[in-house]
Amino acid sequence: MFRTLISLILWPLTFIVFTFVVGGGYLFLLLFIHPEKLHPFARIICRILLATGGQWLSVRGTPPPKKEQPYLYLFNHQSLFDSFMLAAAIPHYITAVGANKQFSWPVWGYLVRRYGVIPIKRRKLKAAIHSLHLVEEAVKKRTSFIISPEGTRTLTGEMGQFKKGAFHVAKNTGITIVPVGIQGAFDAKNKNDWRLTPGILTLHFGELIKKEEYNNMTVEQLRDFTRNKISELIQSN
Repeated sequence: MFRTLISLILWPLTFIVFTFVVGGGYLFLLLFIHPEKLHPFARIICRILLATGGQWLSVRGTPPPKKEQPYLYLFNHQSLFDSFMLAAAIPHYITAVGANKQFSWPVWGYLVRRYGVIPIKRRKLKAAIHSLHLVEEAVKKRTSFIISPEGTRTLTGEMGQFKKGAFHVAKNTGITIVPVGIQGAFDAKNKNDWRLTPGILTLHFGELIKKEEYNNMTVEQLRDFTRNKISELIQSN
């Protein structure tokens, strides 16, 4: 009962803040200013949206320095809060790949397009490969990405199997991988339940995995190596 009552308060509050702060202010600024320059503002907005959703963000570890971009932030996907956690914690501009359906949503669709998010049709192999080629082209221009190798949110709270797409990108570009572990987001809002549970969301930045470390690995070996690193992060206290 508590979760239902608190959710009936927090969801409208989040919607109001999103509508007026993002829809009324941030989107207007995006018409004239590149999102890279607005990223400090976006970080604050993400913190506010997490707070209106009843969540406090705790960051462990240190995100890598902006000057050594690009980076490929790979994380376990627990909740719709994940992207907001990452955007709030990472001190430089990032973009992502996102499900194609998001681009037709009002307000949000414009936001992700303007932010450089690359649409992907996961169930269509040729289209997905094309999207990954676009990621590689952006990486060559020193753009950093956040990607969930699972491809979708967990339904159980356990980390799922990793797909190989992000690791093909790494092998083809030599980008530095940043393993990121997310804790608490599944309990806060999982995919199968509309209700929110207020609490602490923890984001762990792991040690960098540089090209020199994975250069001789196969795509499969790199995938498993990175998954183990993320697993260690989410099991740490």
